[in-house]
Amino acid sequence: MIAEPNTASNLPSQKENTVHDDTVPESTVQNGSCVRNGNLKTPREKRKVQNQCENIRRNSCSSRRASQLQSGEVVEAVTLFEVVNIGKRAMQSVVDDWIEAYKQDRNVALLDLINFFIQCSGCQGMVTAEMIQSLHKKDVIQKMTETFDEETGLQCKKFMVYPWILTVTWPVDMDNEDYPLIRTGPYWKKFKANFCEFIAVLVQQCQCSILYDSYLMNTIISLLTDLADSMVRAFRHTSTLAAMKLLTAIVSIHLNLDVNKHNAQRLYEVEKKRISGKRTNYRLDQLERKRKEYEHKLLEIQNMMNAIFKGTFLNRYCDVIPEIRATCIEEFGSWIKTYPDAFLNDNYLKYIGWMLYDKQAEVRLKCLLGLQGIYSRRELVSRMDLFTSRFKDRIVSMPLDKDHEVAVQAMKLLMLMSQNCEDVLSTEDCEMLYQFVYTTHRPLAVAAGEFLYKRLLSHEGDEEVQPKGGGKFGASTDQLKRLIRFYLESELHNHVAYLIDSLWDWAGKFLKDWECMTTLLLKNAEEDGEALSDAHESALIEIILATVREAAEGHPPVGRGAAKKILSVKEKKIQLEDCTKITEHFIMVLPQLLAKYSADAQKVANLLQIPQYYDLDVYSTGRLEKHLDALLRELKDIVAKHSDMSVLEASSRTYYILCSEEIAIYSQVDRARTQLIDELMGQLNQLLDGFWQKEEGFCTDAGEISQMYSALRRVAAFHNAHDLTKWNLYEKTLKLLVFEIEHGSLPVLMILPALQCTYFSLLWQLAAVSENPPKETLFALRRELRRFSQICMSFLQHKEKDTFMILCDWLLILSHQDSNNSKEAAGLLDYNPSTSLQEKLLLFIQEHVFMEEEDESKDLTEEEERKDESCKLDDLHRRRSLLAAYCKLIVYNVIEMTAAAEIYKYYVKTYNYFGDIIKETLSKTRHNNKIRSAKTLILCLQQLFQTCAERQDSGSGVDLSSASFTNMKELARRFSLTFGWDQVKSRESVAMIHKEGIEFAFQGATRVDGRCLPPNLSFLLIIIEFSNKLLKPDKRLVYAYLQRYIAEPLPCRGDEWQPLIWYRKSLLSNEDEESSVLSSSREWSPVGTSKTSSFKRKLSNGSLPETSQTETASRAPDLQCASQLASASGKSRKRLKSQEMHLQEHLSFLCPERLQRRCCKDEIKTEGISEEAQAEDAAEDVDVDVVGAEQDS
Repeated sequence: MIAEPNTASNLPSQKENTVHDDTVPESTVQNGSCVRNGNLKTPREKRKVQNQCENIRRNSCSSRRASQLQSGEVVEAVTLFEVVNIGKRAMQSVVDDWIEAYKQDRNVALLDLINFFIQCSGCQGMVTAEMIQSLHKKDVIQKMTETFDEETGLQCKKFMVYPWILTVTWPVDMDNEDYPLIRTGPYWKKFKANFCEFIAVLVQQCQCSILYDSYLMNTIISLLTDLADSMVRAFRHTSTLAAMKLLTAIVSIHLNLDVNKHNAQRLYEVEKKRISGKRTNYRLDQLERKRKEYEHKLLEIQNMMNAIFKGTFLNRYCDVIPEIRATCIEEFGSWIKTYPDAFLNDNYLKYIGWMLYDKQAEVRLKCLLGLQGIYSRRELVSRMDLFTSRFKDRIVSMPLDKDHEVAVQAMKLLMLMSQNCEDVLSTEDCEMLYQFVYTTHRPLAVAAGEFLYKRLLSHEGDEEVQPKGGGKFGASTDQLKRLIRFYLESELHNHVAYLIDSLWDWAGKFLKDWECMTTLLLKNAEEDGEALSDAHESALIEIILATVREAAEGHPPVGRGAAKKILSVKEKKIQLEDCTKITEHFIMVLPQLLAKYSADAQKVANLLQIPQYYDLDVYSTGRLEKHLDALLRELKDIVAKHSDMSVLEASSRTYYILCSEEIAIYSQVDRARTQLIDELMGQLNQLLDGFWQKEEGFCTDAGEISQMYSALRRVAAFHNAHDLTKWNLYEKTLKLLVFEIEHGSLPVLMILPALQCTYFSLLWQLAAVSENPPKETLFALRRELRRFSQICMSFLQHKEKDTFMILCDWLLILSHQDSNNSKEAAGLLDYNPSTSLQEKLLLFIQEHVFMEEEDESKDLTEEEERKDESCKLDDLHRRRSLLAAYCKLIVYNVIEMTAAAEIYKYYVKTYNYFGDIIKETLSKTRHNNKIRSAKTLILCLQQLFQTCAERQDSGSGVDLSSASFTNMKELARRFSLTFGWDQVKSRESVAMIHKEGIEFAFQGATRVDGRCLPPNLSFLLIIIEFSNKLLKPDKRLVYAYLQRYIAEPLPCRGDEWQPLIWYRKSLLSNEDEESSVLSSSREWSPVGTSKTSSFKRKLSNGSLPETSQTETASRAPDLQCASQLASASGKSRKRLKSQEMHLQEHLSFLCPERLQRRCCKDEIKTEGISEEAQAEDAAEDVDVDVVGAEQDS
């Protein structure tokens, strides 16, 4: 059964193999392109194979050619691998040339193909071959090995590829697995495409000739199966991809053969009926032979499919490498879609179902994409019943996947299942999936929006079948009511913008039907008994506002999407058309809506936000000034009716938008605004005059207080957006505040609006300061600014949170006046908060943000629990706002950075509530000043340690097993994690933490030699959490600094010294380095020029170098050291001077002043450095003095 090598003819002349030589190589050739045929029978056969090998040896060097290709050089392709790699020729012609070579001498051609697969694996070694006939069966089994020679560093794999035993030997770099399939860049991406195309074209071109010769496919399948079982990832990955693509191509051939067989069978049956009376017929015999030929080919194809599936897929679909698993599942999905009759059954589907639970997102994604191709075809869904019932729950849970793309594709798969599978998703499943429209990840929300729209909102026949009494808006009205019902039932009333954004791509047509929406709002119950309820009207108004915003802005709402979407030309055109449509419709309808809902504060506040999306030129171009008058009248009435701040602010903003000086309607709106403010100020002045005229001060009458409160709120809301300086409001409100400070009898309700009016008045005065104002004006304004600051500080005792917010904003504005005004004005108006004010601000934060919550275990009804939960959420929002305002003062250097230490103490305890704010504060302060930020962190830990020690009050120090100490270590660990993975970037900060921590740990030691136990020694266990963030050279510096505080040998006979021992170990990599550092520290002396020079020579590229363990332990130069010296002597003085500057920049706080001076003065001469001096310098690296002056940035 074993075929003999073909001895037919000479080697074919091909374009890629044109060079021949009569000289025969002995056995092997390198670079992955040699084949040794060790047992061919005739001399002629040997010469053919050896000529081919010599040709390959002379012309193949894959790594060099690959680099030439990427650099743009023209390279002639000579091997099959290089032809595919270059990709210049059409793949079909390449395959045709190879088939011709195979027909002339199949052994040589197959060896070339074998080399192709070996080289595609990135193998740069040697391939040898020997015939299997000369070996006994026992010897064949013994040769099937894969070994690694530790002495030579070579990997060797022997495996049987019918009819040879191949031996592949290559050098192994254990730290660098690199092969073409995993390399990045467009070149290697193209190579992978060419590789897959070559396999597909090879099978396609061979199907009419050599595919069924029982030789070619046996060899290829045997090769790929054995390579797929290799321990080497490159072989396993490449051969698995090739095998899967091979099976994909074979499946297509099987499908074509099956069709041809059925066609032949039908022709045979027709021909048989036609000549039923005759005994024989040539046509009938011909069709019978063709049918049997197809059956024989199908049998061989099925054997090939089974061999690949069982030999490769079943072993590799659960491979440890996720790329291999993903490749198997991806091709498996294509087999099912291509040939469902063979693969679409539960025996095969179970594999794709099992891999839905894979740990790697890439594999899960391929499973979902494969299933989408199946569930999108209705004719296949009926055969998926068992799979659907078994894995439906898993698929329903996958939109919660941590990988966004997997979640999106899972939602799309569920959409297909919902469309093509009846009743596969329960009501509970759908309700859960609907809620994904509120997620922050927009692609997932859009996919959920499609699911919601097609499943719930849109029903077939909505356009044809109109609801009774619906009129021309029947279908849209029905959809709107379903949308409103869903929105109210989801109880997420603050997220309507997210809901609309999710539906926008699918339901944009009916969401832009504002005429239908407003008609539904203006409809009277008398006219139509199906009028909306109050809750439905509120929800519809919120939906209208959200749709108007989405259409006018054209980008997702805040929190969904990293940045604003860049609109295309077509999208900009649609946006302008929508804005025009919004303006033309709501200019006429909005006054009617405001008149109808003028008594409802929430509805009015939402409706008043619509004019900000107007195209205001439409008022003049469309001659619609009468509708502007109607809007202004309604605005005036609303301001008179309401004292709710949201309504007043919306009204003020509407006036501000309409009062743009560039548009034609400015004068008309400005007159209405001035008239309104005159009336508001007249009411306020009348009330104030009445109050001041009374002898006993302010009256306690509730009605008068309410009137004053409403008047102040209206004026404050308008003063925020409009300059009311000419009405002299500042003097009136300031008099109220001064009266409260002196007498304390001002009603509490009036304090905040009066404070707001005064605050806005001063802001308008600051904004009016010109570039060169008179000094008298600046001094007067400066006096008023400081006066208001004192007033705000005195009102903190009222526990009013809004007062705290005003004060924080006020301090921030005053500290950044230099960016708006001249230097002289900025100097006069500058204000730094006093220490007492900073203390009061911190105390306010501790009392109102970080207070301990009381656990109230009361039996509440469901409604009471809902209200209680809502109150807690509102309170949490207010507390977060207060903390953010205070942290903003720290970030912008308004108050001392050390104040952040008190905030950082609560990082772990309140992480779920305030962790993001505290972490961002830490990041911003570190960006401002690394050293001060590091000192703040260590100050926080020191304060916690001292508090813990005072509470325990034990002579033996802090209890290391206590909960407080464990919490401190956890806090230190969290602080350490904030430095990230870039040790070079954070080296100064981490080194400063260790320096400050060591000094604090040895505070209070009575003896200089360190033999007396320091009271804070346990603090070293805290800063151990930062040791892993030190670079190795910095660990030696910190260790040398630690040695200054301790004596050798240590009196470590008790557990009390264990923190020091553990801390020392955290600074040492291994025992050899420890012994080296200890010996150098015993011989410590002041740092000299040689040590400094050695240290500077090793600085390179912005980071301290790593001294190898061998150099540190032995201190003896070797040949490698000599080569390093030779390279060091060639460095230019310019680079060495840059290294000197780098030393001063990065180690200023760990090096003494004398060392810094020497770094500036000494010159390093490298021309005559001896090996002994280099070795001495390498050993003295660890002796650099780390006791030095601190440099606060």
